[in-house]
Parts: sequence; C-alpha cells; structure tokens
Amino acid sequence: MIRTTVKIDGMMCGMCEAHISDTIRKAFPEAKKVAASHKKGEATFLTKTAPDEEKLKTSIAETGYTMISCSSQEYVKKGLFARG
Repeated sequence: MIRTTVKIDGMMCGMCEAHISDTIRKAFPEAKKVAASHKKGEATFLTKTAPDEEKLKTSIAETGYTMISCSSQEYVKKGLFARG
C-alpha cells in the first residue's frame, strides 16, 4: 500500500475536512483510511498505487482549496504481530 500525505491550504473547520475527504474518495474510489485535519492542514489516505498528483490537485482546486504539496511513500501496516 502507498500512504499519500497532501498539504492543503484553506481548510478552517470540520466541514472543510469532510469536503476534502469526500473529494479524495470521489477522485480515487479505491482510497482507504481517508482522513483530513484542518489543524494540521493536511489529508492522508492509502491506495494500492501512487495517485495521479495532477488529478488530485485539480479535484482539490475544484472544491475551493489549494494543494500545497503531495508526498507518497510505502505504507507498512503496524500491528500486534508486525516484524521489524
């Protein structure tokens, strides 16, 4: 899995977080664990492959927010029986 962190400008409240989360889910239906934080100014989600950054930027812009940056990295699930 790939964990993507998106820095977003313009989120002010819980409704803004909901708008961003809904936008990510619409643009990438395969996205899992979508979460947004207006306090951190970011959203995170998991996908099987790295998302198309241009599509993400455009989707966020259409909602009225600005994507500042986007980074993706391999996500390793940490659990009770995880090794390492």
